[in-house]
Amino acid sequence: MALELSKLYDVSVADKSKESLEPLKQAASILQVDLSRESYLLESIKGFDIVVNALPGSLGYRVLLACIKMRKDLVDISFMPEDPVPLREAIEKAGITVVVDAGFAPGLSNMVVGRIHGELGDLDRVEINVGGLPKEPRPPLYHAVLFSLADLIDEYLRPARIVKDGAVVSIDPLGVIERVRILGFDLERFPTDGLRTMLYTIRAKNMVEYTLRWPGHLERMKVLKELGFFDSKHLSQTLEIIAPHMTYEVADVSIMEVLGETGGESIRYVLYDEASKGHTSMARVTGFTAVEVIKLLMKGSIPSGLVPPELLGVDRKAFEFIVDGLRLKGIKIESLS
Repeated sequence: MALELSKLYDVSVADKSKESLEPLKQAASILQVDLSRESYLLESIKGFDIVVNALPGSLGYRVLLACIKMRKDLVDISFMPEDPVPLREAIEKAGITVVVDAGFAPGLSNMVVGRIHGELGDLDRVEINVGGLPKEPRPPLYHAVLFSLADLIDEYLRPARIVKDGAVVSIDPLGVIERVRILGFDLERFPTDGLRTMLYTIRAKNMVEYTLRWPGHLERMKVLKELGFFDSKHLSQTLEIIAPHMTYEVADVSIMEVLGETGGESIRYVLYDEASKGHTSMARVTGFTAVEVIKLLMKGSIPSGLVPPELLGVDRKAFEFIVDGLRLKGIKIESLS
């Protein structure tokens, strides 16, 4: 994101890791700081037009509160566990624009659902299948960490909210493991808590997001969870043990399929992308989506207030701007109806 945005704007990057900041010295101003400390966070965002939050989800809500306090526009890809909707009034009072979940999934997946809803109206069924996968999965866990390991494990722990027969219900994410074939790949899927703001903004009788994995991974995660290895008192030690088995150099792919149905009509979008030019596919589909949202915000094309990504999808011009930008980067997206 920083490298891409620096082609158009003055960019500063803050992180506590000097190693992470080093490659950005030629493209952006860098600031080594521990943003988990509120005073440092408030001082760091002072003087900027837009804050882009790519911190782990555990810090996301603090950044949102800081942006409200400092009256700074925010584009967020942290996947914070907290619900931002109760802060809608505070965001409006601050006169700022906050685009939450502006990455891949949640993010682009929500935008696609918004576009389908814009075309078909209220929906009978919404099904999202999405995942970032290593091209060559290795035993014993058959997965590679493509972002934060802690956030990855959180997907297996956080109850998945879905819409069933018009009502929001919560289910155990690893209580439903299914085989599925998508874009020619034989995969497994499990429900995840990725609908987020769509639970309130999209009218659908049934709606669920599934995350994709290579066969074998989910059963192993389920066993670890059932044995208590993901309990808070054991989690840090568990992460130390399993991290080497999911941290290795490998090219990755991103896959997404979004289906919306109502009556006898349906629209399906599919996406496929691979690692390219030294960037993982997960970085590409997440970062480039956020970059296009930031461009829209800089152009004044996003209204103030709390803006969930699906509302950018309902807006045809905004959706086409974002999708066209992704296609220019070689990310394959097509609509099938």
